[in-house]
Amino acid sequence: MWLSTQHGFYSIVQKPAGQIADPRPNNRPADPESSNEPVFHVRTRCKMDLENIVVLADLDTTIHHTATGDYAWRIVVGQQEVDTIMSVLANSIDYSNFKDRIHELPEQVGKLPAYSQLWSRMMDYQSTEELA
Repeated sequence: MWLSTQHGFYSIVQKPAGQIADPRPNNRPADPESSNEPVFHVRTRCKMDLENIVVLADLDTTIHHTATGDYAWRIVVGQQEVDTIMSVLANSIDYSNFKDRIHELPEQVGKLPAYSQLWSRMMDYQSTEELA
């Protein structure tokens, strides 16, 4: 799931139980016997976005860095923490226009061209759907 928020851009995916880091070589997996519960990787392209969500959701977790990963930064959490993250993000919506809000935030404004491109591509998709 991709989440574009005023606190950062996040990709959240579910991984097999016990997997704490990127599955590529030279990254350490957790002890597979430590838990049978699936884990969630909350991934970002910049560390600040993860730092924001860790503070906002009051998470006790470690930020992992994988320089060669498609997302260089990640935290690994359980279902309860994902529920908290989603709730915190939903409850932080205090604007009527997302792109205008991003434009107002110095720490997020650099993402505005990417968000605008996504908005435009999805508008193109909507136009295609309306013709179907």
